[in-house]
Amino acid sequence: MDSGRIRTPRTAPRTSRVAPRAARVAALAAAALLATVVPSAQALAAPVPRVDLTVLVVDDGGSAVGAITAELKGSGVPFRRIDLNDPNRPVLDTAFLSDTLDGRPRAKYQGVVLPHESAFGPDSAEHTALQTYERTFGIPQVDAYTWSHPGVGLDYTNEGGWSGVLDGTTAGITTAGRAGPFRYLAGALTFEDNDPSIAESYGYAGRPRAGYTSYVDIPIDGAGGGRASLVGEYTADGRRELVVTFAYNQYQRQFRALARGIVEWLTQGVHLGQSRNYLSVHVDDVFAPDARWDTGLDCTPGDFDCVGDDGEGADPIRMTVADAQYAAAWQKSSGFTLDMVYNGGQGEQWKTEHAGSDPLTDRLVADRAQYRWINHTYTHPFLGCLQDNAVVPWQCAKDTQGGTLWVSRAELSAQIRDNHNWAVRKGISVDRSELVTGEHSGLRTLPQQPVDNPNLAGALADNGVKWTGSDNSREPQQRSVGTASGAAKTVPRHPMNVYYNVGTAAEMADEYNWIYTSRADGGSGICESNPASTCLPAPLPTATGYADHIVPQEARTALSHVLGNDPRPHYVHQSNLAEERLLYPVLDRVLADYRGLFAPSAPLVNPAQRDAGTELTRRAAWDQALAAGKVTAYRIGTAVTVKAPAGLVAPVTAPEGTRKRLLLGTTVFGTAYAGTRSAWTAPELLQTSVTLTLPTA
Repeated sequence: MDSGRIRTPRTAPRTSRVAPRAARVAALAAAALLATVVPSAQALAAPVPRVDLTVLVVDDGGSAVGAITAELKGSGVPFRRIDLNDPNRPVLDTAFLSDTLDGRPRAKYQGVVLPHESAFGPDSAEHTALQTYERTFGIPQVDAYTWSHPGVGLDYTNEGGWSGVLDGTTAGITTAGRAGPFRYLAGALTFEDNDPSIAESYGYAGRPRAGYTSYVDIPIDGAGGGRASLVGEYTADGRRELVVTFAYNQYQRQFRALARGIVEWLTQGVHLGQSRNYLSVHVDDVFAPDARWDTGLDCTPGDFDCVGDDGEGADPIRMTVADAQYAAAWQKSSGFTLDMVYNGGQGEQWKTEHAGSDPLTDRLVADRAQYRWINHTYTHPFLGCLQDNAVVPWQCAKDTQGGTLWVSRAELSAQIRDNHNWAVRKGISVDRSELVTGEHSGLRTLPQQPVDNPNLAGALADNGVKWTGSDNSREPQQRSVGTASGAAKTVPRHPMNVYYNVGTAAEMADEYNWIYTSRADGGSGICESNPASTCLPAPLPTATGYADHIVPQEARTALSHVLGNDPRPHYVHQSNLAEERLLYPVLDRVLADYRGLFAPSAPLVNPAQRDAGTELTRRAAWDQALAAGKVTAYRIGTAVTVKAPAGLVAPVTAPEGTRKRLLLGTTVFGTAYAGTRSAWTAPELLQTSVTLTLPTA
């Protein structure tokens, strides 16, 4: 991870400290985010400028600018990137930055991201042109990563500050930060320390000078004590800069937590695009048993490649009544709803095999209103090609002419229909438009089945299915299934690294060791031959490896998806709610870490599968429209106008108090989230554009 420096700071020994100066009045920071564009005195007589809702990104190839660019792209904020390493790049001059349109001065960019405060050279014509532009139109600038020095409103670090590795350091969100751009955070931010042997983030914490308001700071030990800043706003010479003095990349938690606030500050709280923190968890195979990992054979009996077993898969893992009661109680105490992805026919089969009794199904059906439910097919068969299991790995069976043999449309449709009808008879509320096939089968499965089952699209249409789950590790992008108008679309799901075939922590650690240790350490060696994987330095202790290593690692991965504005669901299996109930420590860790980081104004969003699918579909259409240059959006004073192709909904974020103009009158715009209001929005009846009126205060 990036721990590089832009330049060598002037530093003093850590024992040299002096007391920091008094903080500036917090009200100045609180007002900054909602500040309107203030032209210079020379421009007061001219019409109010138009400011286009596009961000200018000046990129030096470093990870800091890359991280901010990823946040803009991921949340749907339009930007233009200038590559400093491209000899043919455009020159930043007055004509590049602004012009006059319909007799009105126009600022082409609402905010500017620079690698650091003097990216073009402090004495260059481009530097002068950019500063003049920012001063004239009131355009904010982010210094993505710089050092502590007077040029950005901070003392040198040897004047009561500090520089060094920040791994494990807990920073505070100041009063001004909580009143301003980072008001959605709870007040503390701990820098990741994933590997004690690697420096993951380096920083320069300096004492603020006149004109600087700190938003994020850390305590300084030693003589004088006090706090020094890592993120803050520097106002000087009629310009505003957000100064960041620590290294980061787009994946680190500290950046992900601050990213929303950086964008809000950069755009003065008014921009195209929107962001949420999403988490939904699908529990597959509900009512069905799952096979169990064999710690002696190092495989799962019943699987085609498990040599030495009887092929039956003895001692399966299945939830009990007590597990179902625990799940319902956990949901209530945690405030989080699970999606039960069910196989009704498997429950019926279990009942038949156990003298007509199935207390688990009875308990889950009695508690049906406490969960969301998703069709997982009636008996969970493989719905792609017919599998030839005579070889390992399996192959698609062929007819006498060499054509692939496929599961028929009738069988596909029956599996979907029968499972839906079973739920209806039980009084379970299930959305016909949602489906997850067993093993995501029917969809292409590489390398054996490079195309979808050609009967799948028709079966989905037969049953009104619009959203079918896919494996994000195989197909991270949403796509259509079939080519007909209104074809179903995939909803990629993140597999959680809590295995389907384990019921205890020891089993989980044993299988994890088999996958992630070298042959010399008794593992499979898969990690050695797979360039996308790494091997553990030593096998995990089976007694403690799950709790000490796997849980924090998997919780960190899941939380990174949450903080990445990613609506894709995660998925596990009913076995993870059984026996030692391995899923709960992971989810408890994710929820605790999230709620410790974010204020109540930014709650977790728990989307249904159809909502996640709709969000991904809208994003794809929006990204295509931006890439084609088909969206026009700008701000003139307190009026925001968005024009897009007919039928396209636009994501827009604006401050509290914003109203949307109707044909007659106005209405409150959007929904509240993280201190702003945002929505996917389109023109009202008889309108050709979206027009918002911003609050004047």
